[in-house]
Amino acid sequence: MSEKFDLVVIGAGPGGYLAALRAAGLGMKVVVVEKRAALGGVCLNEGCIPSKALLDSSEYFALARDNFSNHGIEVGTPQLDLHKMMARKDELVKRLADGISYMFKKDKVQQITGTASLLGADAEGIHQVQITDANGDKKIIFAAKVLLATGSEPVPLPGLPFNGKTVISSREALELDKVPKHLVVVGAGAIGLELGSVWRRLGAEVTVFEMLPEILPNMDKQVATGLQRSLKKQRINVKTGAVVLGTAEKDDGLKLCYKQYEEEHEIDCDAVLVSIGRCPVLKNLELEKLGVQLLDNGRIKVDENYQTNLANLYAIGDIVAGPMLAHKASEEAIVVVERMSGKDVAVNYGCIPAVIYTAPEAASVGQSEEQLKHAKIPYKTGLFNFMNNGRARAFGETDGFVKIIADATTDRLLGVHIVGPRASDLIAEAVAVMTLNGTSRDIAYMVHAHPTFSEVMKEAALVLYSKV
Repeated sequence: MSEKFDLVVIGAGPGGYLAALRAAGLGMKVVVVEKRAALGGVCLNEGCIPSKALLDSSEYFALARDNFSNHGIEVGTPQLDLHKMMARKDELVKRLADGISYMFKKDKVQQITGTASLLGADAEGIHQVQITDANGDKKIIFAAKVLLATGSEPVPLPGLPFNGKTVISSREALELDKVPKHLVVVGAGAIGLELGSVWRRLGAEVTVFEMLPEILPNMDKQVATGLQRSLKKQRINVKTGAVVLGTAEKDDGLKLCYKQYEEEHEIDCDAVLVSIGRCPVLKNLELEKLGVQLLDNGRIKVDENYQTNLANLYAIGDIVAGPMLAHKASEEAIVVVERMSGKDVAVNYGCIPAVIYTAPEAASVGQSEEQLKHAKIPYKTGLFNFMNNGRARAFGETDGFVKIIADATTDRLLGVHIVGPRASDLIAEAVAVMTLNGTSRDIAYMVHAHPTFSEVMKEAALVLYSKV
């Protein structure tokens, strides 16, 4: 028999690599199988990290071009070196991937590059995993437990498949070698709005198509409306209630046909970024052959221990129920391994924050007003604008607000929704208070440093607490 492991982890994204490191820390003999040469999965290689690198770089460029003079800083017209910007992004990704490799070596986590297939368990319950490398060579490894953490991939638009050049996914949108004259984004979710923001700041005309009546349908409506208003100021053209019908190739790009409120239109563009959602990556795993149960949406069904209907076969992250977020996968990674070791821990799914890294940023945790109304739960709200915050005025970023929602009777926090500067950082306070079953009073009488953006959270809580 080949070498036997306590745990085989398939996938080295934020779920897989953290699970492997935690398992090794608990004394397990662990191997990670990853089809990429680089560790970190989609998040590190073509998602969270490279997109945020370009968001930050493009924001610096836009600030130098549009805002420095407001602060008495005259630098002339900045020149974009897109090649250098992309090289910085790539170097950042490489350093972080190398950091994971270093932690694997330090914690004695073995790593195999290749595509994994499940062959099932033998009579003694030992799982067999077949690995195929880039040359087509195969080998089998054995493990007491297997954890699937294979992540997700972009969903193509029906009738408009990805071609990597004119119809692109988020992967290609992070690798463009020139600024498009006109970029069309299909889908007004986090990915589409963030990448649309990058290329708008760098000089592209950007049009966003959303089939639904409003952007960010899963966020609080007031936040979505506030963000859309800010995006309009940046001359990002958002068309809601719009359905893309198809494209036709031209010598200098594409002609895109769409329908909006029963009327058909055409526009010219250089490329179409399709960001209508993601689907779990399950191919090659042979789940159907083994009888692994799936949910109606195609994700893997697991129990409270993240175990599938097969003994000692587990799954986490984008391939199971819940939001497709890197930090959700990371939390599940720690919990699944600790539960394997008999620890009584759990992920608090009611306190998972969501962030949109546009400018201004949007962030939320808990329930929205719309969800609470639908559930007929009585609540109170407190709202405070960044316009009235000294630090925001000094910073020159005053768009947006903090809205806190609490139970009308108990004052317990039910949701916090932010659109404004540093929303991605500010939401952490709300997550902490909600995790501890805190109230608006807790935030209202918590000392916040002055002058800071965080005072907007305190002021919103004071407004709410005065109503409870």
